[in-house]
Amino acid sequence: MAKKKLPQIDRDACIGCSACVSACPVSALDMDGDKAKLVKPVECTSCGACVDSCPVSAISMAEKDI
Repeated sequence: MAKKKLPQIDRDACIGCSACVSACPVSALDMDGDKAKLVKPVECTSCGACVDSCPVSAISMAEKDI
């Protein structure tokens, strides 16, 4: 398996504002109820736009298997 830096979303800290979903240039994130979720890890470019857009710092980048 290949490793890739992907957004790690702290669901407890996420306030559901969807700023990260709007900021993602490849639509790799979407809302899962009232929380953000990485739905397309293969499409993610690891650009960090989601991290930068989160007003409560609920997203970090972590290396994961894809």
